[in-house]
Amino acid sequence: MDSLTAAFRSGQKPSFPAEAGTLEYAQSLDQQDKLGHLREEFNIPTRTSLKKKALNGVSPGENDSEDEKSIYFVGNSLGAQPKAVRRALESQLETWASIGVNGHFSTLENSPLSSWQDLAESCARKSVDLVGAAVPEEIIYMNTLTANLHLMMASFYKPTAERHKVIIEWKPFPSDWYAIQSQIRHHNLSPSTSLIEIQPTPDLYLTTESILATITEHAPSTALVLLPGIQYYTGQLLDIKTITAHAHSLGIPCVGWDLAHAAGNVPLCLHDWNVDFAVWCTYKYINAGPGSTAGLFLHQKHHSRNLDRLEGWYGADKSVRFLMEKEFKPSKGASGWQLSNPSAIDLASVSAALGVFESVGERYMERLRGKAVVLTGYLEYLLEGLIREGVGRKGEEQAFRIITPGDPLERGTQLSLMLREGILEGVSKVLAEEGVVCDARKPDVIRVAPVPMYCRFEDVWRFVEIFKGALARV
Repeated sequence: MDSLTAAFRSGQKPSFPAEAGTLEYAQSLDQQDKLGHLREEFNIPTRTSLKKKALNGVSPGENDSEDEKSIYFVGNSLGAQPKAVRRALESQLETWASIGVNGHFSTLENSPLSSWQDLAESCARKSVDLVGAAVPEEIIYMNTLTANLHLMMASFYKPTAERHKVIIEWKPFPSDWYAIQSQIRHHNLSPSTSLIEIQPTPDLYLTTESILATITEHAPSTALVLLPGIQYYTGQLLDIKTITAHAHSLGIPCVGWDLAHAAGNVPLCLHDWNVDFAVWCTYKYINAGPGSTAGLFLHQKHHSRNLDRLEGWYGADKSVRFLMEKEFKPSKGASGWQLSNPSAIDLASVSAALGVFESVGERYMERLRGKAVVLTGYLEYLLEGLIREGVGRKGEEQAFRIITPGDPLERGTQLSLMLREGILEGVSKVLAEEGVVCDARKPDVIRVAPVPMYCRFEDVWRFVEIFKGALARV
């Protein structure tokens, strides 16, 4: 598998052997997988548990056979549950029950977690490699992604009569769209004149050239460039380094990134790429659970600046936080943007999930990426085989096409499949009946994400066989 990894990491598409379409070949890749043991660290929903209608005290676990486990390809929406999360939550509940309010400042022996008031910073230390920070102080965990986006725009979006535009892409996640429009209106401006959308090609591809050209065209009147690291609908990975450098070179004061689909999915170097700020959620590829506390990156170059901010108690430095003074003295770095006492329960989940990444070893994102490019490349190879065979074709119209870029360097784990009009519901029903969990986006797209931490090459092979059968039935 090492040769496949090297080829995909260099942006090439290697030739798979003739037997690549067999179950035995998929299983041989799993046998070579040096990260395959990580699957045992997760509770993967089973075919039975997916049908559960009431709590019964039983969760999927170590006694489930591989045949009973679902094909869980929806980590781009909600990651599978790390077993460490349950242990961390039980630790927090015991701490709370045992020492009450003292848990803010004390840690019980054998606890995997720090004291509550230090837990967000502890998560930051675990995340340096996750996002490519220079120091942990560039990171903080707090709030939700959209709340953090509002906080960053409150500090960085300072429109003037000359500079007031925000440059985004054609199909941002709705939450980003709502937040950006509301910020523009908050400054008594109109999105019709202050919001610039970068348009894709007819194949829904955002070329780097078109992104740079749009930035160049509007640079004199732009206050903020705000783009996704990975476009959620197509799965395209943008060139964060090049785009950020280009915008800065033209005098645009701030370049921010929504990394909801990039953090925990692809290696990032936010400090070295000179990104001003970034926000991300933790319930997708980071696997911290539904609605879990979000992350924020603030470049070190801004730490000594007297930036405007919306202030809150937990943004105050720990040395004065409990003195209850009226003067706000911010914590160093990103933590100075905290507002309220964070949920220790939520942060316990984040800490446990990040611990799984740390267990991979140094440069954990590079190692995970090494498996991911082969896993996704193998999925693409098998799906392209269905297209060549004409599976599900109706006349001259194929049953589906892949709208995620074919270049391995321009995508993460996800492949988005645009189905022929009118068959999404039928295909989704068959997939669900066969124990496949993936994400459907109406009217015609299925997003498939084999996450390297807990998905196997055999899962990829079985998914394609089930998908093939579904196309034949609709």
